[in-house]
Amino acid sequence: MSTDTRLKELGVSELNAIDEPAFSQLAQRHRRELHVHCYRMLGSFDDAEDTVQETYLRAWRRRETFEGRSTFRAWLYKIATNACLDLLAKRRPEPATGGEVLWLQPYPDRLLDELPAGEAEEPESLAVARETIELAYLVALQHLAPRPRAVLILRDVLGWPAKDAAQLLGDSVNSVNSALQRARAGMREHLPAERQDWTGSEQDPATRELVRRYTDASVATDLDTLATLLRDDVRCSMPPTPGLHIGRDAVVTDWIDSGFPDMQGLRPVLTSVNRQPAIAFYHWQEDQGAYVPLTLDVLRIVNGTITEIITFHNDQFPRLALPERLSAESSH
Repeated sequence: MSTDTRLKELGVSELNAIDEPAFSQLAQRHRRELHVHCYRMLGSFDDAEDTVQETYLRAWRRRETFEGRSTFRAWLYKIATNACLDLLAKRRPEPATGGEVLWLQPYPDRLLDELPAGEAEEPESLAVARETIELAYLVALQHLAPRPRAVLILRDVLGWPAKDAAQLLGDSVNSVNSALQRARAGMREHLPAERQDWTGSEQDPATRELVRRYTDASVATDLDTLATLLRDDVRCSMPPTPGLHIGRDAVVTDWIDSGFPDMQGLRPVLTSVNRQPAIAFYHWQEDQGAYVPLTLDVLRIVNGTITEIITFHNDQFPRLALPERLSAESSH
């Protein structure tokens, strides 16, 4: 039974009368999709988590404002979107020059798998869902002003009619349509040119083979082989550490400067985040007698070459349910 069907049986007045545990049970059905919505708005897993908590707090305190004219789900989305806009107005800086989003965090695929199926079972919807959660899309979103960003997500990602988006945001339909055009233009400026050729499925044999070659070359610190896997205009960043490197030569030079060629004793664990292949690297620590978390490389692959590498620090490992350490006997 859907949440909204349950509410129809309860009646709006009864919703206002139920206790907090019962209200939370109704609202929890939408937690994952609300979290992903806030994540798209904010670009940060942690901020999205805080904002969903704020959403549920506001929903409980303002439950009498639900009048049944929209669905319960739409009402929660309205509260969540406004909570995101409030946070963005308070403490979100502009993205760094060159396109960096220093607060960017990965989203585990295992949690994306919790999203309700519904229309996402259609192949076209699956493609949209994958492309709109990839890191390049998230970065492009962060360059939009908050309200156009909200409009774009509501209209182009969630597929809401202009009238519903306008009602949620308290704007006119004309205003929403105008904001949508501005947002689409902004996205075209920041999205990769090969929008239609984004990362293939992780089940794609060519993608798996390229990831394997990248992983093996990384463990071997084989810069020559790694360079052959990169596209000429590859982009490499490491949020929250500032520094965006563009171009194969610039990326390889940065690896050399960082001492990567001397990095011995690496072990990889393959995973996936944001519907993209990712490799968690562990580094041998003699004093601990184990391989400990080092970095997470997330790859964007287009037409058989790596076009982007976003490297995250090891503080992201617990969220991704990665091992705390690997034993000396472990191998990839």
